[in-house]
Amino acid sequence: MLLASAVVVWEWLNEHGRWRPYSPAVSHHIEAVVRAGPRAGGSVVLGQVDSRLAPYIIDLQSMNQFRQDTGTLRPVRRNYYDPSSAPGKGVVWEWENDNGSWTPYDMEVGITIQHAYEKQHPWIDLTSIGFSYVIDFSTMGQINRQTQRQRRVRRRLDLIYPMVTGTLPKTQSWPASPGSATSPPAPPCSCPQCVLVMSVKAAVVNGSNGPLQPTAIRKNVPPSGMVKLPPPPGPGAKPLDSTGTIRGPVKTAPSQTIRRQASGTPAGATAGSPASPPGANSKTGRVALATLNRTNLQRLAIAQSRVLIASGVPTVPVKNLNGSSPVNPALAGITGILMSAAGLPVCLTRPPKLVLHPPPVSKSEIKSIPGVSNTSRKTTKKQARKGKTPEEVLKKYLQKVRHPPEEDCTICMERLTAPSGYKGPQPTVKPDLVGKLSRCGHIYHIYCLVAMYNNGNKDGSLQCPTCKTIYGVKTGTQPPGKMEYHLIPHSLPGHPDCKTIRIIYSIPPGIQGPEHPNPGKSFSARGFPRHCYLPDSEKGRKVLKLLLVAWDRRLIFAIGTSSTTGESDTVIWNEVHHKTEFGSNLTGHGYPDANYLDNVLAELAAQGISEDSTAQEKD
Repeated sequence: MLLASAVVVWEWLNEHGRWRPYSPAVSHHIEAVVRAGPRAGGSVVLGQVDSRLAPYIIDLQSMNQFRQDTGTLRPVRRNYYDPSSAPGKGVVWEWENDNGSWTPYDMEVGITIQHAYEKQHPWIDLTSIGFSYVIDFSTMGQINRQTQRQRRVRRRLDLIYPMVTGTLPKTQSWPASPGSATSPPAPPCSCPQCVLVMSVKAAVVNGSNGPLQPTAIRKNVPPSGMVKLPPPPGPGAKPLDSTGTIRGPVKTAPSQTIRRQASGTPAGATAGSPASPPGANSKTGRVALATLNRTNLQRLAIAQSRVLIASGVPTVPVKNLNGSSPVNPALAGITGILMSAAGLPVCLTRPPKLVLHPPPVSKSEIKSIPGVSNTSRKTTKKQARKGKTPEEVLKKYLQKVRHPPEEDCTICMERLTAPSGYKGPQPTVKPDLVGKLSRCGHIYHIYCLVAMYNNGNKDGSLQCPTCKTIYGVKTGTQPPGKMEYHLIPHSLPGHPDCKTIRIIYSIPPGIQGPEHPNPGKSFSARGFPRHCYLPDSEKGRKVLKLLLVAWDRRLIFAIGTSSTTGESDTVIWNEVHHKTEFGSNLTGHGYPDANYLDNVLAELAAQGISEDSTAQEKD
């Protein structure tokens, strides 16, 4: 036993195997429920303290975070840290991600950075704790040692994480003394999942003849005010993990010398009840299942799924069922739990992982693309021909109409038989002249068309505002950058018989030019370099060649307001969709997608880019 003080940080395990800290406010909320004991019901609704976490519930008996709309389960743990370290002082270190928001470092990393900051070191190399980054305190930047890419970092103050004092146990169980007379049973949960579980349990009970088996009384643990901290291991000893298993050496930051970890211990097995042997009465087993609460049913479902996977029973995935609605995966998760409770052979599988990038590729494996010259090109800005006034440009595309029809001009919404209603800067043509576009036949005031041209890119092209037919060569306002393209020896999902074309777009931040929304103002470029993928098939190469034309015409990107982050004056995609997921399709930007190549060809055609454009570019 060791009498000590420590700060408690609750953490969850992400899909990359990293323990991510909950915020101080959320950790305080979880601690309050833990200290309230059984009266709190054994679950923590995170949306009560942070609206962004509304779908999440933590089950304290199984130490799992449950997402209600997808059925996803993730382990959580209760970790102890030195009160003099970053969480004990309310210090949070964060890095700026690609969309401009801030993400906190893992607690171990944040503590290491804070320790170096307090020692007034000019920088800290994180290689010793497994990260290839250097934090430069003079510039408050994070530098990738391999790519030399830099990101901003910041240090901010938040709430201090909850403090515990006393003798702390090796493992933290919940609840404390559930069978005690001083702790009345908690009222049943009324959430839809628990109602479903209880209804299945009731049906199992009503359909059986045997008596119910009483639930086992858990061993008493010290009250919440007296929590025990394990003594530090002796020289050469290996630390225990949350289940008491000996693990290999663990790297610790300088200020983590008294950090201790405690996770809940699974309580799926009842005391004194050995597992039923093969061939045991199935009714007895189902009756025993009816005595379990929802948490134990979940643990049983997960444990049973491992056996079923090994025995080859088909699995029911928790996520990524057909359809985009989040209801389907949620129903799959709950249905799997209920069917497991009823003794049916259903197996829950973990949700699929997001695979953005292919496996590592060496330089010798990267090849040029047959039939496509070079492997990169930079943006070239095309200007309208000198000496051509807007009137001279439009004259090529228009036919004068002497007797206009009794219709409205769809630009100014005035009758074509009346003068133009445009009230902006005055073009040099008469406001009552009317012209017809030569290819599509739509009729407008010439005055309105000249005004529309002056408000656009003024590149010598015109696009019909009604049918979007393009006259001339349309160009965009994409800022300067670089486009690289090559073959990699991996196949995309849905295209197993060919290699992959990888496209890498690189655009740096800069200053907006006269063709941009806010000339002279800086613009940001988030998420670059952006990696995109095409199958190395005949149609995939066709798409690549047309994308090269779109790049040269500055039509792939634009400067505007991001639809995902709301940030203005930033580089955004410009209506030509790209696939940025290599090995999955969780966001809708990956493979397999049988219609993608046809769809992107149609999007390029809407920008005036077709097979004829490649020959036109050479001319």
